[in-house]
Amino acid sequence: MLASIPSPSWSSLPIGPIELRVYGLLIAVGVVLAVRRLGIGLELLKTGGSEAAASIGVWGVGAGLIGARLYHVVTEWDRFSGNLSEIPKVWHGGLGVPGGVLLGTIVGVLRARSFGISTAETLHAAAPAIPLAQAVGRWGNWFNQELFGRPTTLPWALRIDDDHLPAAYESGTTFHPTFLYESMWTLGLSLWLVQLSGSPRLAGSRLFAMYVSGYGLGRLWIEGLRIDDASVIGGLRWNQWVAIAAIVGGLIYLAVSLSSGNSAEEVDMQQTSINGDR
Repeated sequence: MLASIPSPSWSSLPIGPIELRVYGLLIAVGVVLAVRRLGIGLELLKTGGSEAAASIGVWGVGAGLIGARLYHVVTEWDRFSGNLSEIPKVWHGGLGVPGGVLLGTIVGVLRARSFGISTAETLHAAAPAIPLAQAVGRWGNWFNQELFGRPTTLPWALRIDDDHLPAAYESGTTFHPTFLYESMWTLGLSLWLVQLSGSPRLAGSRLFAMYVSGYGLGRLWIEGLRIDDASVIGGLRWNQWVAIAAIVGGLIYLAVSLSSGNSAEEVDMQQTSINGDR
């Protein structure tokens, strides 16, 4: 018990008549950091800056929340089919990262094009930014005492209070802190992609493909540790199949893209980085 991570006894901050949920606050902090990272990426590509990044971020985040909620609703339809009024109640919990990334990226790319920023440039700049937001936002699960892994006695095991303890486990049981694993994985992925972003061979959407595969790889093994209710198909949780699809899809795109040579947009990006102008 001494060598374990305690869970916070609170998950909200009262501010006058308003109760601020820490989960939402952490998501907001992650978004701010991601928008800043996106702006830096666009500035390095000489395609835009903070104004464009802020607009892309607002549209992308808004669409991402909708996509994340829709993903959760679709994958947990049994919970909502008899009570459709629960679908828009995001504050009751239930967001799916894959849906958020998919719809948020699509809308963000479309918004970027209104600034004259190409799809390849947007994806290149967004690749390190998205996992940075994920690394911060995932700590909300710690405050909510949710989505932890199976029991373990490792020194970094997570303690859960009795009010949040699953019925099948005895008081004092400690669990894998999957929030911490995913936060560390996505932060490391973000930093790695920043290092790779200067490589001509990973210009444009190839860097984003690296993000998709890298996130999928981490999510595959972390999802396998979790014990929360989830649809299981062929012995794997639904999100593990999505993670496998992300890994394979990203690697196939990289292989095909590298073997076929540079696209016109990626050549333009490389010339921009060399000449320093557009």
